[in-house]
Amino acid sequence: MKKNIVLCAGLCLAMVFTGCKSSESAYKKAYEKAQAQAAQQVEAPVQQVAETPVVTPVVTKPANQTQVVDNMDNVTVRQERVSVVNGAGLKNYSVVVGSFSVIANAEGLQQRLKNAGYSAQIVKNDDRNMYRVIASTFDSKADAVQSRDQLRATYQDAWLLFYTR
Repeated sequence: MKKNIVLCAGLCLAMVFTGCKSSESAYKKAYEKAQAQAAQQVEAPVQQVAETPVVTPVVTKPANQTQVVDNMDNVTVRQERVSVVNGAGLKNYSVVVGSFSVIANAEGLQQRLKNAGYSAQIVKNDDRNMYRVIASTFDSKADAVQSRDQLRATYQDAWLLFYTR
């Protein structure tokens, strides 16, 4: 039994040492192929294209009148289904200045807004379980955008809510 194991081990070693030998001819062929490719690249000259700069003539026009267009249609408005928790009621467009998951935090912000002269309200979005603090509410989108822009001086994250009944 030991003889068979030793004999098998010897045959395996002999196959390993003779099978892994790389032939010198394979290296020679690869070297010759690389030399031929390098020679072809040297023989073919590289064509250089002269680039001509393109210059567009500058035409100056006087600015006689500047028209500022206030595009209220591009203002982002979120549409959510909310219910009034504390307040007089909502109109179509409202300015939201805070969102809280705890009603006590929403009540604190509502009180600060009321002290500043706003008719602040709290509404709840049941889908997201969030209390929204609304500083002002309007029928027209333009008025709501103007109010939101004024409130962003203090509340940078103020946004518009379209009230879904």
